[in-house]
Amino acid sequence: MNKHIAVDIGASSGRLVLGTLRDGILTLEELHRFSNGFTEHEGSCFWDIDYLFDQIITGLQKATAHGITECTLGIDTWAVDYVLLDAEGSRIQEVYAYRDCRTEGMMEEVAALIPPETVYAKTGIQQLTFNTLYQLYAHDRNERAAAEQILLVPDYLYYRLGGRKINEVTNASTTQLLNLQTGDFDSELLSLLHLRREQFAVLTAPGESLGYIREQLVSRYNLPRCQLICAATHDTASAVLGVPVQKGRSSAYISSGTWSLLGVELDQPINNPLAMAANYTNEWGAFGTYRFLKNIMGLWLIQEVRRLDGERYSFAELARLAGEAEGFRSLIPCNDPRFLNPDHMIEEIRAACVESGQPEPQTPGQLARCIFDSLALSYGSYLQELEALTGTAVEVLQIVGGGANNGLLCQLTANVIGREVLAGPTESTALGNLAVQLIHEGSVAHIAEAREIIGNSFPIVSYTPQPVPELQHLLERWEALRAPDVL
Repeated sequence: MNKHIAVDIGASSGRLVLGTLRDGILTLEELHRFSNGFTEHEGSCFWDIDYLFDQIITGLQKATAHGITECTLGIDTWAVDYVLLDAEGSRIQEVYAYRDCRTEGMMEEVAALIPPETVYAKTGIQQLTFNTLYQLYAHDRNERAAAEQILLVPDYLYYRLGGRKINEVTNASTTQLLNLQTGDFDSELLSLLHLRREQFAVLTAPGESLGYIREQLVSRYNLPRCQLICAATHDTASAVLGVPVQKGRSSAYISSGTWSLLGVELDQPINNPLAMAANYTNEWGAFGTYRFLKNIMGLWLIQEVRRLDGERYSFAELARLAGEAEGFRSLIPCNDPRFLNPDHMIEEIRAACVESGQPEPQTPGQLARCIFDSLALSYGSYLQELEALTGTAVEVLQIVGGGANNGLLCQLTANVIGREVLAGPTESTALGNLAVQLIHEGSVAHIAEAREIIGNSFPIVSYTPQPVPELQHLLERWEALRAPDVL
């Protein structure tokens, strides 16, 4: 079987991508693209999970029209959000979006029951208000108790396609419920939530076959006969698999999309008090690894600015306008919770600048430049933390995902960190998804070979540092503005 399809769904869009490996070169062809986003209803934020499933079906119908009769298929999405199923396998209610405000104050309530230090020692997962631990704690207790099964979003989509219930490990680790020592859901944390281990499915590693798509779906919708392969279902886990190998140079990555995830891949977690104080996480990766990383608010900031501005400008145009604006004029602490899901992002950014005594960004170019400058400085601060926590100097920073297309942000980052930035591939998440399928099939031996193939198949752009006037003064101003880190 030489046809492989990656279903890659992010918080703002999704697509089905066909991957073909021929003569050591991997090529991609987009079969279907669709928008995504949560909606608000009666004060709560929800995903339309049925819409996402329908879009997968539509994409597979396009695959059939493309002449594909058989293929493998893997799914990745964002993390932490979950689906409650009853005994018949039906949803108990709609799927909450992680930006919903119901988790406000939940970290403090949980901390009164179990010390955060204990939770971090158990799980190695950073404290974030939207972690599944706090979402489930905030969830209606009767609905929680009535759930026969709790699946994360990609697990549920696999279930709808093939009928098998799983909890894939790279995504399950983001629940903040997996114990690093036992390799399973932590009994004390489940007890705190009044949940039972049986309410979660078997933990499943990337690369396992999950059977085939249901025959009734194939016949009803004229779909290809798809063998479902368990991908690294957390999109960041797949994106990290898609980072090309750097031989002989120590590197860190940024998976740049709605969120910016800055980190390194490790064989062992770092869940000591210093890592906890810096709020770094140890998400489980594919093939026995850990993603030691920092969550940074990311391109969500510019996505919201563009949306509220009526999408007058493309992202490329906003980057151009930002390049014409004065640099480092106004800065924001990107990881302040005020930017997680404000009522009006543009006004929130302006208010933050005024409150800190900086000029108020007015034009789209000034707003975009404020965001890009602030992100580059965030990357610099967190890269220094990462080096201190791991004890390893980073020679090159690799930016993958959509943000790799933003030449201004990549150059600003190189300037701030004083090191080379390698940008690309932009499709790293789909590529990581496909890499697992190729390894399962046997056409690629291991992830190191897959990464080498990816590096040879897609353009990588190098950005070398350029001087920044009064850099030391800028960094001092930034550190005073961003401290303390609150996300």
